Amino acid sequence: MTASTSPTGIAPADRSRASTPALAAGVRLAASTLLGTIGVRPFRGRVLANKATLNDTLPVHSKWWRDHAATEGELLYVAIGDSAAQGIGASRPDRSYVGVLADDLRAATGRSVRVVNLSVSGATTWLAVQDQLPRFRRLSPDVVTVSIGANDIAGWNPAAFDRNIRTIFAALPPHAVVADLPCFHLPHNERKVAEANRMLRAAAREHGLAVASLHEATRRQGLRGILTQFARDMFHPNDHGYAVWAAAFRPSITARAAVLSQAEIVHGGAATAAVGGRR
Repeated sequence: MTASTSPTGIAPADRSRASTPALAAGVRLAASTLLGTIGVRPFRGRVLANKATLNDTLPVHSKWWRDHAATEGELLYVAIGDSAAQGIGASRPDRSYVGVLADDLRAATGRSVRVVNLSVSGATTWLAVQDQLPRFRRLSPDVVTVSIGANDIAGWNPAAFDRNIRTIFAALPPHAVVADLPCFHLPHNERKVAEANRMLRAAAREHGLAVASLHEATRRQGLRGILTQFARDMFHPNDHGYAVWAAAFRPSITARAAVLSQAEIVHGGAATAAVGGRR
């Protein structure tokens, strides 16, 4: 065994190259086991029925976020995104990653948080530019998260994705946190996701934006995540899946909360000093 090989005799680079086929094989095995147990046609029928049921929650979630956007808060958290930010697949809208992160902010800062969730189910990067950015520009948020682009993969157009993601990132404040695309698990989609994430990370570097490593967080879940962290439509995350998404954002959101808390302390100290000076 040389220094370039592991105790298994497989070089790290070879082991990395082997991971994608191994994961794909694992996915196929899990799918074949599931389909073999309940039958292909019944499975497809069940997924379609469950998808229709989840589609019925779209207006419910949208209304919930609109109603809560009217709630006053000391801090303003704005989310740009698609159905994942809406929380489709979660047991309640506030179990989405946006809802979980809002709770994190309240706990970390001790302040009330107003959430304006600009996300739209089914949104692509182009639709976000057309619909969400004009509304975003009218706001002055303390915290911003962006997770957009997963819906671009179906009709993948690299040039359009790169142009749109750069337009979105150019409109964000420097403290915004953007997520790369989650793991799609299947190789034919993962190749597109890898290309999209290279573009996304390059644009984030140019604008000095923090990137939440959503792809790595979801990829690490492996077969356990595939089997336990998806909603009934086998596309959207469930509560457990959204907890993984929130964890990917959490380091950057925690750091932002610390900055906001410190600013409040400084502001409060300055106000106290000013009052003392007037006496």
